[in-house]
Amino acid sequence: MKTLIVVPARYASTRFPGKPLVELTGADGKTKSLIQRSWEAAMAVENVDVVVATDDSRIKEAAEKFGATVVMTSESCANGTERCADAIANMDADYDLVVNLQGDAPLSPAWFVQDLIDSFKSDSDADMATPVLRCDTETIAAFKQDRAAGQVGGTTAVFDKNNKALYFSKEVLPYSNKQDAPIYHHVGIYAYRPAALTEYMSWAEGPLETEEGLEQLRFLENGRHIQCVEVDGKGRAFWEVNNPSDVARVNMMLQKLGIA
Repeated sequence: MKTLIVVPARYASTRFPGKPLVELTGADGKTKSLIQRSWEAAMAVENVDVVVATDDSRIKEAAEKFGATVVMTSESCANGTERCADAIANMDADYDLVVNLQGDAPLSPAWFVQDLIDSFKSDSDADMATPVLRCDTETIAAFKQDRAAGQVGGTTAVFDKNNKALYFSKEVLPYSNKQDAPIYHHVGIYAYRPAALTEYMSWAEGPLETEEGLEQLRFLENGRHIQCVEVDGKGRAFWEVNNPSDVARVNMMLQKLGIA
């Protein structure tokens, strides 16, 4: 399947202004920007095209400096999915799938994306697919610690017996006091059929998306099929840079994984 990975990035993040250009320290002690590390994660996927999509000249300049192809998008894009849709509209190319590997997810393994691509070969009904990762006790504790501190950490996913998404939340769902509860971390990567992206732009933001601040809920609120693809972390920890406090946590993970 001809696939494009879009790495959307905006400078004016509400929770973390300038986030794409924050420096992260690798295992070799050298720093690279968050957007560069996320782009490198996308480039590790085989047989795909990769672009950075942004509306900010500072991000464009930085991305072109490290070798990325950049597509400029509208300042009105409210989230990464809208930015992916706008990027596709501005490109003269046809793709079977568009993957959104968000610009704050530098720890995304290449096989997560490949698993999404493969899922479309067996599920012809899905409009969109996204990875979910069974949480270990350490991750569940980190989620709950963030919520107790009044800040948003990761997102959890709830799905049916066929892995069709039921809901996504910034709360820790389902509720459980068990340390080994079946809680799934929603990994911030999406694969869409291009037609679904076009439709997405025609829908108004619904109340669930507004309250949770989760773009994928717009698909569910319009009755569309999101397939949750359970991925294997292979012993790797996964975390996104949502808040300034996440920088130290991701630096530690980069160093533990030996990522330069």
